[in-house]
Amino acid sequence: GERGEEEEHHSLETFTFYLSEPLSKERVEAFSDGVYAIVATLLILDICEDNVPDPREVEEKFHGSLLEALSEYGPNYLAYFGSFVTIGLLWFVHHSLFLYVTKATRLMGLLNILSLAFIGGLPLAYQLTSEFAEKSHNEIEAIQVSCVITFFASIFQFAIWTTALLNEEETLHAFARYGGKEHAFMFAKLALYPCVSLGAFFLTCLLSEFSTAIFHLMQIVIPFAFLALRIFVRISLTAIKSVMSLSRRKVVLLEEEEACLSPNETLS
Repeated sequence: GERGEEEEHHSLETFTFYLSEPLSKERVEAFSDGVYAIVATLLILDICEDNVPDPREVEEKFHGSLLEALSEYGPNYLAYFGSFVTIGLLWFVHHSLFLYVTKATRLMGLLNILSLAFIGGLPLAYQLTSEFAEKSHNEIEAIQVSCVITFFASIFQFAIWTTALLNEEETLHAFARYGGKEHAFMFAKLALYPCVSLGAFFLTCLLSEFSTAIFHLMQIVIPFAFLALRIFVRISLTAIKSVMSLSRRKVVLLEEEEACLSPNETLS
């Protein structure tokens, strides 16, 4: 029994040490950028392949007006821009995350691979919310699948940052550590996509009808939410600092007043 417990404890220590071993940060970033580039390329190929009007159809049906012919593909173009914005912002969050990571570990690399696996599913989400939704009229389930893909792609990014915080002195820059200048904004930025995707998922569960156009407009609006979030965090931190400085001034003034009073006045 004692020997079995020792072996189990030893194997657990070996496994933990294996996951905490350092990993080349440059290779993690290079591999991630390659995956993001391939996913964006696949999305571009999807929109360029099946969403170009036929010249004869433009002449006969739309009287030679290319803009009217392109308007027929409007929902597909909206789905493309929404999906591309999602890829771009997830890449931006990934870039911001590893900008503050000073040393990557194997556990962080594993979580990064899991995030990239769902990033690779974003072209599938585009197909589901564009052509499939139009042909099957099953928009809600298509949106739910897209929300699930986006949620797991972003939540694993959040897990990378959480893992780095466990040993922040070795793995994170001082600005992103707990109490640092960028800590609050980094937390909000990494939590934004999981919260938005979960909110959209539960919204589809409550509503009987939900349009893919509204879903893609939500995706396009998220960059403005990033800017608003940055402004909100900055204002909140400034307000907290001002309140703390005012309270400190009051304490200092009270201490100075007590120091100026005589012992009899202080006792009274």
